[in-house]
Amino acid sequence: MKLTIALFGIAKEIVGSSQLHLDTPDPQSVAGLMDQLRRQYPALRELTSCAVAVNSDYAADDYHLRENDEIALIPPVSGG
Repeated sequence: MKLTIALFGIAKEIVGSSQLHLDTPDPQSVAGLMDQLRRQYPALRELTSCAVAVNSDYAADDYHLRENDEIALIPPVSGG
């Protein structure tokens, strides 16, 4: 299955792009996607947390992705 993932903050810097096109097994859960991304981009393992939004809602690890889902990787935000 082909997925398109929007990346924000430090995740965007780690990957080197604001959008990532990824081939992944079907079916794929959010947890499986994160495992695949951490293998492909080991620096993502350093993030203390990272939320995944699917179709504008935060998704649980067991959510099963579909090819046309809008997926966003949202790392923690800090500021002052």
